[in-house]
Amino acid sequence: MRFGASVWPWKWDGPYDRAIARIGDAGFRATELIAWDDASLLDYYTEATVRELRSILDDKGMELSQFVVKTPGLSSIDAGERARAVDMFRRGVDKGVELGAPVVNTVVHYPFGLEMPRITDRPHVQVFTVDVPSGLDWRSNWEDYVAGLRECAEYAERAGVTYSIEPHPFRYGSSVEGLLRILDAVGSEALGVNFDPSHLFPSGDIPHVAVHRLEGRIVHCHFSDNDGETNVHWRPGKGKIDWQKVLVALRDTGFDGVVSLEFEDVPGVSRGVRDVPGVYHGHAEATDEFEQEYRLGLAYLTELADAVGLPLE
Repeated sequence: MRFGASVWPWKWDGPYDRAIARIGDAGFRATELIAWDDASLLDYYTEATVRELRSILDDKGMELSQFVVKTPGLSSIDAGERARAVDMFRRGVDKGVELGAPVVNTVVHYPFGLEMPRITDRPHVQVFTVDVPSGLDWRSNWEDYVAGLRECAEYAERAGVTYSIEPHPFRYGSSVEGLLRILDAVGSEALGVNFDPSHLFPSGDIPHVAVHRLEGRIVHCHFSDNDGETNVHWRPGKGKIDWQKVLVALRDTGFDGVVSLEFEDVPGVSRGVRDVPGVYHGHAEATDEFEQEYRLGLAYLTELADAVGLPLE
């Protein structure tokens, strides 16, 4: 197993060359890249940029553990939107292969693409709710969504990569139960889980129990700590998750992939130029204070891994 770091908290929008180098210099042996939309996939990840990024990774002795692709519309009621989302995923897989990523990731989707409230607002409002139109066919939407995921998984398998789905509050697959339901319905050996305890914990799962229930299906991890009420992403050791038990569970279930640290709600984080949800805003690139959070997190988790006998590369 090795520890990595997601690139976007360091540099929300491309270019990512400097961020990758910073991550490597901070002691991490892997990173993840992301395509926020079709435009960034086509305009940023050119052949020249792919060569440059792969060269930086090689120079730093790092691997690209996962390529994240946003696929809005995969759960839409509109067949055309679902088809466009599948096409976006296919282009993301092709680019991920060029970049050398063994895993391509998407977060699971909201039913019908409904706009849900931000879970970070939940402690601060008296009524936490969402408007749901009448007359929606929930069974058909589920079946259409599974069909779209199956198309994506089949394409990933043909390309020789793994497709990881990531749980998130209020979406299909927000909990272990939802993830297992998706995995069973899609029925693809190429489909696995990006284990993110800061998404599962506020949805009602105990993280180390979730690891055991997902045994053999976890192909990649995002680590950040959490208050159990919202999906804030803090440094491990600053919230309520029992990290020693999580690492023991990963050891006992034979996980041997990359654990990518993803601190999106700590001081100094990058949030780029767009209006994106989060506690902290205002930095195009992460600050030195933010980098220190990562160094502390890496040291803390490395010490715990050594203590429980989890081998690290």
